[in-house]
Amino acid sequence: MTTEVIVVGAGPTGLMLACELALAGVRPLIVERRTEPQRDSRALTLHPRSIELMDLRGLAPRFLAAGTTVPGWHFAGLETRLDFTALDSRHAYTLFIAQARTEALLAERAAELGVGILRGHRTVGVRQDPDGVEVDVVDVRNEHGPGGRRTLRAAYAVGCDGGRSLVRTAAGIGFPGTDETVTGVLGDFETVDRDDPGLRRAQARGVLVAPLEDGATRLVCLDPARMRVPSREPVTLEEFRTSLTDICGSDCGVGRPRWLSRFGNEARLAETYRAGRILLAGDAAHIHFPAGGQGLNTGLQDAANLGWRLAAEISGWAPPGLLDGYDAERRPVGAAVVENTGIQTLLAELVLVPQYARPAAALRGMLDGFLGTAEVNRILAEQVSALGTAYPARGPGADPLEGRRMPDIGLTAAGSAATRVYELTDRSRFLLLDLAGDEALPPAVAAGWSGRVEAVTVTGRDDHPELAGVTEVLVRPDGHVAWASRTGDRAGRRAERTRALTAWAGTPGTPD
Repeated sequence: MTTEVIVVGAGPTGLMLACELALAGVRPLIVERRTEPQRDSRALTLHPRSIELMDLRGLAPRFLAAGTTVPGWHFAGLETRLDFTALDSRHAYTLFIAQARTEALLAERAAELGVGILRGHRTVGVRQDPDGVEVDVVDVRNEHGPGGRRTLRAAYAVGCDGGRSLVRTAAGIGFPGTDETVTGVLGDFETVDRDDPGLRRAQARGVLVAPLEDGATRLVCLDPARMRVPSREPVTLEEFRTSLTDICGSDCGVGRPRWLSRFGNEARLAETYRAGRILLAGDAAHIHFPAGGQGLNTGLQDAANLGWRLAAEISGWAPPGLLDGYDAERRPVGAAVVENTGIQTLLAELVLVPQYARPAAALRGMLDGFLGTAEVNRILAEQVSALGTAYPARGPGADPLEGRRMPDIGLTAAGSAATRVYELTDRSRFLLLDLAGDEALPPAVAAGWSGRVEAVTVTGRDDHPELAGVTEVLVRPDGHVAWASRTGDRAGRRAERTRALTAWAGTPGTPD
């Protein structure tokens, strides 16, 4: 079997991308330097939009069964929480789930889809030519032996290999941004004294205390005395205990550390997410301080945006500019995440600097008050949850729905039982919903765009304010609206539809 896309990195982004490609009929191969799946988990959350993406592919029940939901989240650790329950989603909550568990579930899905993972192979070189990409890999268990090095070839390569991405460097893509100025520490401890009053003081003073699914407890803190220590310096148990004692008067009985790590606020954004046949996603494209738990989630959403576009390009039906739309849509999102995490980091840092502590505390208090206003809270909640992500519509006169997430309304399709939008999207196709009851539409679309577009005539649906007056809507494979019409004129709508389908799903009658 010929590999069509080499995905470098088997983290959540790489696994999600490979699943999207395989679902669309493309043959990916994941190359991963680790010999075994990741055990430690830097990230612990899936935000609402990421859970919606899993729902789009029928995977939400697996993830929900493996985690715990909470109704909101935080911004910069302010006392007033972001209220996700006020957002328009069936998944208006944060899911606490360890990154290792997320990776395991995505790897399970990748195996079901026949995706190969070449573990224990480090990528050491990437080159491209007009016809494809070559990736040099070395077997980490046999680096200097016969067959220890080989070259893989594919039509495209995607770097999902983290902030120090070799793929990005090999492609000559710049990674401008700001250097590290602040570091924090995290520790996963098998023993913590939960009756220690210092633990409550620690939480009140900005220390994150999070129980993990295996019984361990994670503590994350910024220590004013140690927040300039370079992230490359290892963390010791004694240092962690000293920091906790300085912050809250007790070491909280922490012991038997399973994992200790230091992380910094280096923030960078790739100059482009695409250079010819080489693309970037996840941390290879954007890095930032882990404020708000947005990094992993942004990477999953990158993968969902890229997968169907790249599959269309490889399958031969992509209209001009479709693959370039990945950079055009996702790079601004990456820039916004880098910006808002930078703001959150500054709000946390300044209160720890003696000369700024009082005005910083006053600023935090003022912002905390603003978060008590429903509209302000909703704006930040939509940003952190990514439910507010909307892509630019194509051209003037576009419907307000275009570029936004399609609401997951309940509906009844002609000849079918009641269902909902997200239950019709598990095959990575475009979904054309006829809300005007034109039962001739599905066979007409099937004749021109078979295998690319699923057309469904809706005979009953939930009321939703954003869909008032909408007669047809074309939903992209990633759940965003490509086109919507509110005209009742069938002939006019037919012309609009043909233009929209051709612009997004290619020329009718071309090979699937």
